[in-house]
Amino acid sequence: MAVKGTFERQAKRRRSRRRKKHGTVRVLQYAFRWCGEILRLRLRMTKTSLAFHSLNRTLGRYAPSSYSRSEMLKQVWHFTRLIVTLSPMYKILIRPILFLFNPEVAHKITFALLKIARYIPGMTTLIRWIYSPNSKGLEREVFGLKFKNPVGIAGGLDKNGEYYNDLANFGFSFIEIGSLTPKPQDGNPKPRCFRLVKDKAIINRMGINNKGVKYAVNTLKNRQRKVIVAANLSKNATTPNEIAYKDLEKSFSILYDFVDMFVINVSCPNVKNITALQNITNLSEIIDSLNQIRTFNDESRPILLKISPDLTIEQLDEILELAMISGIDGIVATNTTTTRVGLTTSQQTIDKIGNGGMSGAPLYAKSLEYVRHIHQKTEGLLPIIAVGGIMTPEQASEMLGAGASLIEVYSGFIYNGPGFAKKIVKHLRKELQTSVTTEN
Repeated sequence: MAVKGTFERQAKRRRSRRRKKHGTVRVLQYAFRWCGEILRLRLRMTKTSLAFHSLNRTLGRYAPSSYSRSEMLKQVWHFTRLIVTLSPMYKILIRPILFLFNPEVAHKITFALLKIARYIPGMTTLIRWIYSPNSKGLEREVFGLKFKNPVGIAGGLDKNGEYYNDLANFGFSFIEIGSLTPKPQDGNPKPRCFRLVKDKAIINRMGINNKGVKYAVNTLKNRQRKVIVAANLSKNATTPNEIAYKDLEKSFSILYDFVDMFVINVSCPNVKNITALQNITNLSEIIDSLNQIRTFNDESRPILLKISPDLTIEQLDEILELAMISGIDGIVATNTTTTRVGLTTSQQTIDKIGNGGMSGAPLYAKSLEYVRHIHQKTEGLLPIIAVGGIMTPEQASEMLGAGASLIEVYSGFIYNGPGFAKKIVKHLRKELQTSVTTEN
């Protein structure tokens, strides 16, 4: 009896030590349960058996010896419930918290969390399972590349090519990284990014801050690409416009083997005099030099031109004529605008913010007008990536209907949250199914 009592006491002490050791895990488990019950989530389990069977095997390698697979799987299940619940509540719960911070700080927090998620077993698979849409019927070939759906991320979000795979997990079929310059540059003084929440807009004067093209090459080289990557290229702020083509030549050559296509940014309003590169003389020199480099490579990478929404129609037509005869593969319409038309934010606030390029909802009408004009002017021969103010699935559909081959979002992603691409794709599939039914 004494021996039995000793064994029982020892077993009790071991259980106590295990509880202390894994106390944090259990607290998280109970927290996730509590949140799930409070939010009254009822997640419909479809296509989960295979996913969780695979997750169970993965967790088996990481679970503490005293923590069974079933317990770990149960915890992940509660965490899944929490994530899926918070997804539609982004605007109510998560966005207000992020918007308490300066936009640049919020950006750093968000991407730090994305980076952490890479190292949590099963988390990447989980995010992809929750947010990746069913893109059946929306696949398309543009620029000789196969896109699983028409929705991508615009340049400026992943400035240095560090998070393209992470962003792809949210349902995007291509990611535009950059803008990238030959040498690293800090950009303009802070503060330099501002939200106009009432107008669902963002004003920035970042000044193309980035770590340089060589840094981007290292990240691209060391990480397998799971998505189509476009590199947005620009000149350094200290480079005179007369030799801007040399900067673009250098970046183009260095990145050529590591990305799928290029976007030439000659329309950023936040670098002094860079928009002057849209002048036909400067533009011809840039295009000719890049085309020459391209001919010496085994594979031909698409080159697209990103234009300003502040061009006159006459200036736009000149650029389109040059694009049609020079070998440019497509147009990205449009960049941010320096105008402040259609805002409900007070003039005092706008004046306090100062200069910078504006993106978001107020830009939509202008971008749509440009997409329609480009499509009509080129008779549909020049593919268009539409970007600028796309804030709803209906607007995404309207852009595609106006002649765009693909669309990109930026402000729409920030204001609508991680499920935005999935919402767009779901809407486009519904429209596709309706049109097929109507035809039949």
